[in-house]
Amino acid sequence: MVADDKVFTGSIPEIYDRLMVPLIFEPYAHDLAERIARAAPHDILETAAGTGVLTRAIAARLPAPTRIVATDLNQAMIDQAAARQPPRDRVTWRQTDALALPFEDRTFDVVVCQFGAMFFPDRVKGYGEARRVLKPEGRFLFNVWDRISENEFADVVTEALAKVFPQDPPQFMARTPHGHHDVGKIREELSAAGFADIAIETVEHRSKAPSPRDVAVAYCQGTPLRNEIMARDAARLDDATKAATEALAHRFGSGPVDGRIRAHVIAATG
Repeated sequence: MVADDKVFTGSIPEIYDRLMVPLIFEPYAHDLAERIARAAPHDILETAAGTGVLTRAIAARLPAPTRIVATDLNQAMIDQAAARQPPRDRVTWRQTDALALPFEDRTFDVVVCQFGAMFFPDRVKGYGEARRVLKPEGRFLFNVWDRISENEFADVVTEALAKVFPQDPPQFMARTPHGHHDVGKIREELSAAGFADIAIETVEHRSKAPSPRDVAVAYCQGTPLRNEIMARDAARLDDATKAATEALAHRFGSGPVDGRIRAHVIAATG
């Protein structure tokens, strides 16, 4: 992972929330929220909360006394998320590094992270922090994307951009969101962090959008992939988005599009 992989600033949070969230994140947010609800926790910590799609799903399923602390490294993402919550909602938003949590040991019943662990520069340390703040018998729940070839829109966009920038293809999607899919490595890192009971389930959904253009804008302008495109040639963002749109239309058609998405869902206890 490079430094810009973690940078969600400028117009990225708004486009991410408007297009990427419904495109790929909502189905998995509902999945995690249901798993959390079955555990009936009282205190929940969410790390890498992004613009709050999982936070909202959790809040909708759990009773009012449940305390939810939602955190993210990027203040811009937290601001976008907080703006969508009712002003007196029980969610507490905090800008926080998941690798240095500012909470006491044994504070939370559940720690949850939706598609954020791939961004941890030291995953063992991040997992260790989650374990530290969990109460005895508490659960750490998170998900990570499967390999990019099993996530069709991301794969097509990455291949399209390689033709736009053949000398230096943008590899953000393959490198970071889809770069940590090895379940053996996940188990190894969780064990190194002190977790003893680890369960991993692979869950597949369908990703749908009104048009190829919506998908292209979501990926090229609503993720740190935008930073990679701009670093190569800031004047070619629209060209890159157009190339991705055309590649998606060639593969999926010019009307509403539908592609496979696949992720691993992990539950770990100490």
